[in-house]
Amino acid sequence: MFSRLRKLSPAALIVPAALALGACGNSHTKVTTGTYAGENGVGAPYLDVGPLIYQVQLSRELNPSDTEDVGYLQGLRSAEDALAPGQEWFGVFIQVYNHNSVGYPAATSMTITDTQGNTYTPLPPSPTSSYAYRGGEVPAKGQLPIPNSTAAFGPTQGSLLLYKIQLASLDNRPLKIKIADPSNPSETASAELDV
Repeated sequence: MFSRLRKLSPAALIVPAALALGACGNSHTKVTTGTYAGENGVGAPYLDVGPLIYQVQLSRELNPSDTEDVGYLQGLRSAEDALAPGQEWFGVFIQVYNHNSVGYPAATSMTITDTQGNTYTPLPPSPTSSYAYRGGEVPAKGQLPIPNSTAAFGPTQGSLLLYKIQLASLDNRPLKIKIADPSNPSETASAELDV
């Protein structure tokens, strides 16, 4: 068998390989669960929620004393600025893709739950934050964050969902994010977060 393959020209070997790989790209299986893995979303699942696709780029605790994190926490209203004892800032950086020929609204319901059932909702986005996830319509063939925006060029390349979570929840891992389709809230997808 090996001797027969050696006699084939390189082009004769490349064509079947290209056809096999091309067939893989033509099918899309709807993904509604996944596990985050890797820095900057490497290996993170693309979650199908309604007509849009969501990808968690990164999730982590945010430190108000860290130079990078100060930018993510800018613009908070004074009532939101303070953490209660036992609370921690937690950021989830996300990208949203619309591969359709018409625009669709992005999810506004993205909750985090720990293994004990504690559920967290993101704070309303700061009007002055360049990183905040604001939802809104994702244009046809478009994405969030908008290309060439501060969030898209930032270290995480995603828009920020900002949460206040209990420190105890960091011990109750894995944390899971659940994303609901704004047009049909019963249609959801979820992924484990990296902490």
